[in-house]
Parts: sequence; C-alpha cells; structure tokens
Amino acid sequence: MERRDFLKTTAVAAASTSLSSAAFASEANLPIVYFSKTITPEKALELYQKLGVELPGKVAVKTHSGEPTGNHYLKPEFLKPLVEFVNGTFVECNTAYPGRRMKTEDHWKVVEEHGFKKVADFDLLDAENEMTLEIPKHKQIAVNYVGANMAKYDSMLVTSHFKGHQMGGFGGALKNISIGLGSSHGKAYIHGAGDPEIMWTCPQEKFLEAMADAASSIVEYFKGKMAFVNVMKDLSIDCDCNGHPKAPEMADIGILASLDPVAIDQACVDLVYASEDKGKASLIERMESRQAIHIIEAAVELGVGSRKYKLVEVE
Repeated sequence: MERRDFLKTTAVAAASTSLSSAAFASEANLPIVYFSKTITPEKALELYQKLGVELPGKVAVKTHSGEPTGNHYLKPEFLKPLVEFVNGTFVECNTAYPGRRMKTEDHWKVVEEHGFKKVADFDLLDAENEMTLEIPKHKQIAVNYVGANMAKYDSMLVTSHFKGHQMGGFGGALKNISIGLGSSHGKAYIHGAGDPEIMWTCPQEKFLEAMADAASSIVEYFKGKMAFVNVMKDLSIDCDCNGHPKAPEMADIGILASLDPVAIDQACVDLVYASEDKGKASLIERMESRQAIHIIEAAVELGVGSRKYKLVEVE
C-alpha cells in the first residue's frame, strides 16, 4: 500500500455516528478529537471530560487485562481516575488462543495479579455465556458473538492502548470494540471472517472487514452511548496480547479522546506518520504490511464514523 493511499482522508465523506454532543459541534460538523502530548492519568480524565458527555446508567470500561509477561498494556492505576469518575466496571473477554487468558478460571487469576480488582469491579463478559448481535449491513459477518454480560451495561467507555498488531497492523478503538469484545468463540469467528477453522489463515482483507462489521454492531448496540480514549505510549509493533512484545522504537506521542472510534484511530495513524521520530519506520511498516488502514475504510463504509475530524490540542 502506498503511503499516499494510507494517509488519504480528503476523498472520504464524513459519516459520523448518531452521537449528539458538543464534541461534534465543529465548524464543518466534523467529530472533534482532543489530543494532549502529556501522558498522565489526570490528563486522560481531563480529555474525557472535554467531550462534554455523561455516560448513562451502568458504565462498562473496556480495558485489556494484559497478557502475562507482557508489560505494555494500560495499567489499572493509570485508568483509575477514569473508571472512578464514571463509576464504571472494567470489562474484558477471554482470548481465542492458548494462554492464561483463554479459560475463565485462569483469566481471573491474571486479573488479580495485574491489580485491576484493587481499582474497580471487573467483569469477564463471556465468563458464563455469549450473546449474538445481528449485523444487517455487513461486509463479511452477519452476526457478532460477544460476552453475554454486556447486556448488563447501558453505556461504555473504551480505553485503548494504541500500538502495532501482529495481524491487524495496529490496534486502537476499532479493534478494542470488535475483537476485544468478542467472546472466545466470537474472536475466532471474527478472525476467520465467519469461519473459526481458518482464524489464522483468513485472507487479510476479509479479516479486517469482519472486524469492522463487529465494531459496527457494538456502536449500534449502545446507540451513541460510548466514548473513546486512546493512549499512544509504548508504541511497540506488537499487541498487548503478545506476552513478549518487541520493544518500542519510537517515542510516546500522547493521549486522545473522541466520541467517534473511526476519527480517533485515524488521528492516531496520522500522528504516527506526522512524527519526526525516525523510529516510526517499524510501526509504519507493520501497519502498511498488514493493510491496516482497511479496517478504517470498511468502518466508514458501514457508517461507524468519520475519517475526517478536527484535532484540538490541549496543553
């Protein structure tokens, strides 16, 4: 994929979600993405507050429990101000690959070891069962299998560590609400674009489109009652699901917050390319070699969000 194609945003029509908030009240009706170079728990909360929304009812805070021996996932202490402010519950699902987060009983031990329950309540959404979300408008999958406990929540704050990914190219908000909210079976179903038997050999474009399908079902399920915070630090080319991720080769960039999952991921991609850090080359290669931008392209076509946005920097 050519770099000019990867960064191309001007030809894509804004297709924002149905959210109604001051965070969408830009001059051109573009979603606002708040950005700060300061990476602290307090700044993450400040950016969320700038969105001007109050997530209703019982709030799920999507996180990543962290692969054992890995060290780049967002730590519970970092997320503490956010989860306390929204009076939320950390949520996560089991994995589809062998390891200590695949089976519920083992995953609970990881959650305890990583200190999440010392900060807030924690819910493994597929601990007991899964539920099905229909996807009438889709590219690859007509259903999405998510943790059944998601039905307990009225709204969701999605906290994502933006970084590279072995299969998807990058992981941000879209991956976090697709693969991240899939049950163990649901993750395999997405990876295989509807066929769990080919989850590791599925054609790349189909896999990325299946992730976009799944993300669209989550946005539709919560019907605008969502907010997104992406943290661009420890920018490894590998995901937090990797227990031995490659050390980051570029410097940390900052924190972003938005009501639009497409806009916030596009902004992260743009910030990587715009960085003057020569270490960005490995992350860019990872993204381009995996056709990573296609999840954003597909999500736009499905009406999940907008690639055009207004970046507002906060000191």
